[in-house]
Order: sequence, then structure tokens, then C-alpha cells
Amino acid sequence: MEKLNVLTTTCVPLNVESVDTDQIIPARFLKTTNRKGFGENLFRDWRYDTGGNPIADFALNNKAYSGQALVAGKNFGCGSSREHAAWAIADYGFRVVISPLFADIFRNNALNNGVLPVQVSEAFVADLCAEVEKNPKTEITVDLPTQKITINSTGQSERFDISDYKKHCFINGYDDIDYLLSIKEKIEVYERSALRTV
Repeated sequence: MEKLNVLTTTCVPLNVESVDTDQIIPARFLKTTNRKGFGENLFRDWRYDTGGNPIADFALNNKAYSGQALVAGKNFGCGSSREHAAWAIADYGFRVVISPLFADIFRNNALNNGVLPVQVSEAFVADLCAEVEKNPKTEITVDLPTQKITINSTGQSERFDISDYKKHCFINGYDDIDYLLSIKEKIEVYERSALRTV
């Protein structure tokens, strides 16, 4: 997993509530267990019409917007528990999703696949979307060590929550297996001591 410590980036605004996982990655694209290639079908039915032509007014098709952060409305990632939704977001190039509320299963899938869910207030999301729509070059800084997100143009900031374990994993670029390998020696010492007490 790629490390994430402090990220400064522009944003793509998608201020829509209750975006479900079938909208993030439609079920017809779930025919593989390989995590690569899902990004091209992220929000497929919102990005393209039935003829396969880009829908001009959809945020991901607007060339003014770019960056590694997706800004969404509340209840993001609701619906089915498909992990492919997190895969599609990561494969498209987003490292961070910002929302006032995440569905629990999506939040966990995102954390397990290198996408940082940053949960902040509705007011912060509204202010951020307004800034980005006014100036698409607006940057944010997501500071994971201090658990703070800042709109750089205004200085407005908010803290966000993340477990100490997942924070450690993101900062070091670990998935769960990498983490276990990083403490392999401690595990071996514990196992040897446990065997001596049997």
C-alpha cells in the first residue's frame, strides 16, 4: 500500500447524498477479483450515457476539476458491501474521500484498500465544495499525523477520527499482512515465551 502522511491536493466535488456502491461501481463490472481496471468504470452510469458518450456536466468529466480527493455528500458508500467500490476509487487515483458520513462497511473497505475516509461536518463539506466550485484550483491539506484537514485558501480546518492502528498503517504504507510482517520478531519472541510456559 502506498504511504500517506501529509497530502496537499486539489479536489473533485460530488456533493450528492447517499451515493451507494452500485453507483460507485455498477454490478455488471464485478466479474473479476483483480483490483486493477475498476477506475475506468468508476461512476460509470453517471459519467457516460447509454451510447458511451461522456456526460459533460458530471464532475469527473469536467476538466476543471482534478486531484486526489473526492468531496461527497453524507451517507457515502451506502448499499451493498462490495469491496470493489473502494477498489474503483483507489484505481481512479483518489487517495482521500471527504464526507460528513460514511457507511460503515464502505469506511472499512476504504481503510483496507489505501483510501482514507475523512469524516467532517456538513458545514465544512459545504464550505469546501463552495470554494472548489468557485476556484477549481483550490487545494486542501490532509495532515494524517495531526488528523486535520485544511482548506488552504481560507485556513479553515477540522479534525477527523481514525484508529491508531489504521493511522499507523497508512503512514507506513502497510496493509494488514505488511503490519504483521513488521512485527514478526515480536510475534516470534512471544511464541517462544508462550511455549516455555506450556
